Amino acid sequence: MKRLLLALCLLLLAGQLPAATPLPGDSVYQLDARLTDQDGHQWPLAARRGRVQLVTMFYTSCTMVCPMIVDTLRLTRKALDEPARERLDVLAVSFDPARDDPAALRRYAGQRQLDAHWTLARAEPQDTRRLAALLGLQYRQLPDGDFNHSSQLILLDADGRILARTTVIGRLDPAFVDAVRKALAKG
Repeated sequence: MKRLLLALCLLLLAGQLPAATPLPGDSVYQLDARLTDQDGHQWPLAARRGRVQLVTMFYTSCTMVCPMIVDTLRLTRKALDEPARERLDVLAVSFDPARDDPAALRRYAGQRQLDAHWTLARAEPQDTRRLAALLGLQYRQLPDGDFNHSSQLILLDADGRILARTTVIGRLDPAFVDAVRKALAKG
């Protein structure tokens, strides 16, 4: 084991290790955006690379559709067997970065009993807008501070390519669950 580590270190120092595989051109991870999660950690969107993801956008003060989005994500994960569920992560990015700071996101995760597979995040307003556009989601803030927004669950492969999406909220979408299973089976 020591020899293997030494050899890898020497190759790294010599610049002989192959470069990381470039992102596909249609990867949402091409977006140069930084997110901050419910624990206050900041990271580039591309840090999500390597695992199949369910992605959506929401905001914590929403009392209508957003709780249904979270419930539908939970139902989708629950429809999978345990080994598949363990390989699937959820990323929910807030439409409301002004109010959804890490503390608000953490409170929401606690209230909704979201486990370690869930990441609630916020971005700076310009990155929020760019991410929504890239995901094909529309939103606008209303005078009372609420948001009018599209509601979708989006399935990303490990390289950040959109494989499937659903607008079915409040119940399972069997075709979407099947797409999630297929994505996880591919690795």
